[in-house]
Amino acid sequence: MENALSIVIVEQDTERAEQIVDALASAGLGTIEVLTQRGTLAARIKAINPDVVLIDVSDPSRDTLEELTLAADPMTRPVAMFVDHDDAGLARSAIEAGVSAYVVDGLSAKRLRPILDAAITRFNMFGRLRKELEQSKRALEERKVIDRAKGILMKARGVDEEEAYALLRRTAMDQGRKVADVAQGLVTAAGLLS
Repeated sequence: MENALSIVIVEQDTERAEQIVDALASAGLGTIEVLTQRGTLAARIKAINPDVVLIDVSDPSRDTLEELTLAADPMTRPVAMFVDHDDAGLARSAIEAGVSAYVVDGLSAKRLRPILDAAITRFNMFGRLRKELEQSKRALEERKVIDRAKGILMKARGVDEEEAYALLRRTAMDQGRKVADVAQGLVTAAGLLS
């Protein structure tokens, strides 16, 4: 884990917040800011744009969990949530909302660094998976468009599939564009003409 992290701690209990800050500072983990006002969390977190958000909630309700998770924006940064009581439904909801680490039995100084490491690693892993999924979806959509364009060319020109693809590829090379872009243009034009 990087040492120069920007960390936001969401904690309403100032004494507990000081303990967390001391534990993080003694580990040399970078800049730390404590937020206590829940009403302005989303705007403050967005303005600070931290690397990691730590949320300490002694007894969260489903509404509190949702509010805190949305404010921390777990799709753009790792979020570790610490709670005092076990509730399988809340844990599941937090993980489904994107929380990188959901830790029961509260926050202890000696567990802080390994939990942060795990939250950051998990966040990065899921980020890679989301990116791969997005790329796969895009490739599938491009493949579908290319297949439709080949069908249009096969029907209009009376050529086989291989010749239709070669025509798309040659046109793309001549125009300095991707085959998928040329195919999309052809499908769009054919849709306007029918």
